[in-house]
Amino acid sequence: MTILFAVPSDAPGGVDADISGHFGHCDAFSLFRIDNGRVVETTIIPAEPHDNCLAPVRLLALRGVTAIAAYGMGARPLDGFVASGIQPYHAGELRRVGDVVDAFVTGRLAAFSSDHTCAHHAEDAAGCGHDH
Repeated sequence: MTILFAVPSDAPGGVDADISGHFGHCDAFSLFRIDNGRVVETTIIPAEPHDNCLAPVRLLALRGVTAIAAYGMGARPLDGFVASGIQPYHAGELRRVGDVVDAFVTGRLAAFSSDHTCAHHAEDAAGCGHDH
């Protein structure tokens, strides 16, 4: 089974980059083609400027992404990923992209749930890992 796994990354992206605090504000998406539990290809795509929180969801869906790990995202993008057939996972306390990929491949990432979502534009967004 082949999976295309995305991780929102700080520049320049790749396994040595830090995971971005919020997928919608990342510098790039590091994409990993995983075949039978092994990374067989890595691609880095720059994030595109956007004014709609579903734009990155569409970008990744068009690239064929089937799973994503993020530290923070709002409920609307979470729903968008699920509706697009992209399984979201929570990166937990991991901060390096390579560590997130390793945790994914070894089945150690929890599914992203509404409990992990950011309260966009709410008074207390501090738990998001980014500024609003």
